[in-house]
Amino acid sequence: MAIFALNKPFGVLSQFSNEGARAGWGSLSLGLPKDAYAIGRLDADSEGLLLLSDEREMNGKLLNPQRPHGRTYWVQVEGTPTDEQLRRLGQPLDLRIQGKAFRTRPCEVLSIAVPDGIPPRNPPIRTRNAIPTAWIQMVLHEGKNRQVRRMTASVGMPTLRLIRAAWGPLVLQDLGLAPGEVRMLTERERNQLLSA
Repeated sequence: MAIFALNKPFGVLSQFSNEGARAGWGSLSLGLPKDAYAIGRLDADSEGLLLLSDEREMNGKLLNPQRPHGRTYWVQVEGTPTDEQLRRLGQPLDLRIQGKAFRTRPCEVLSIAVPDGIPPRNPPIRTRNAIPTAWIQMVLHEGKNRQVRRMTASVGMPTLRLIRAAWGPLVLQDLGLAPGEVRMLTERERNQLLSA
């Protein structure tokens, strides 16, 4: 029984099996237990820290809305964010997700420099010479389908690249994982995660 951290590459689904032309994480040949599954999800176009476990109760413990674990995202957006856009992004937003009305919880948002040590994406993001890009950091305590992308689009900043940088106290860069690499959490990391 264990919790694993995977640095999910761009284009890979948060499920074991392939779906159409999209590869699941099983295609990465990680050598995980056959009953391991993803805790929460990252869409195929997103990268970064994905937790997996062969303990069924971990999903409830780590995604319990009564004890939410903050998830930190680095988001490369189109344009240069204004103070007003960042303010609006941090406040509850009314979105439509899978055809249903949804109001986001407040979240933490700030402009950041290009994060150190992130590898280039393969394939690269689309760029336009006349439109700059910028990075923001968002800390959410919930996770609906493509929520970050919908949030940034709703304030006029389309997401170009999305990386989950941390889950509670677990920071992807501290875990030492290149894209496509996985490792089991240490007992200390596991305890920090569950007690956060």
